[in-house]
Amino acid sequence: MLTEAVKASINESVLCWLATVDIDGVPNNSPKEVFLAHGNTAILIADIASPNSVKNIQGNANVCVSFVHVLKQKGFKLTGTATYHRKSTPGFDELFTHIYPITGEQYPVKGIIHIEITTVKPIVAPSYYLQPDLTEQQQIASARKVYGV
Repeated sequence: MLTEAVKASINESVLCWLATVDIDGVPNNSPKEVFLAHGNTAILIADIASPNSVKNIQGNANVCVSFVHVLKQKGFKLTGTATYHRKSTPGFDELFTHIYPITGEQYPVKGIIHIEITTVKPIVAPSYYLQPDLTEQQQIASARKVYGV
């Protein structure tokens, strides 16, 4: 499910966006800074400041995670089922061993969101469709110019 291309995209992305829905059907989309691929079928996201996401997951486990490389303007949309592991629950310590190399002591991790992925779809900026010969290198150069980097 999580191919090497998906894992590479996760590793080069700075943020991901976790979409959840509350029990009344109201969507919530929240940026997450600490996330990683966990094996070939799951994503782990650190709960640093995610009270709405955690509450929503407890009422509706269906989620969507999206990430896009800001310069390449490509990424992936993953859907799946989330479970939440508080610090005090069984399984947290094992999952945290994967998160700790990213957070160290810098972030207060309250829990870990574990998402079993069911679908993976690419995200591609419209410019690639509008300009079929556009290469990633050209897109990166264009984005650097637009963003002044």
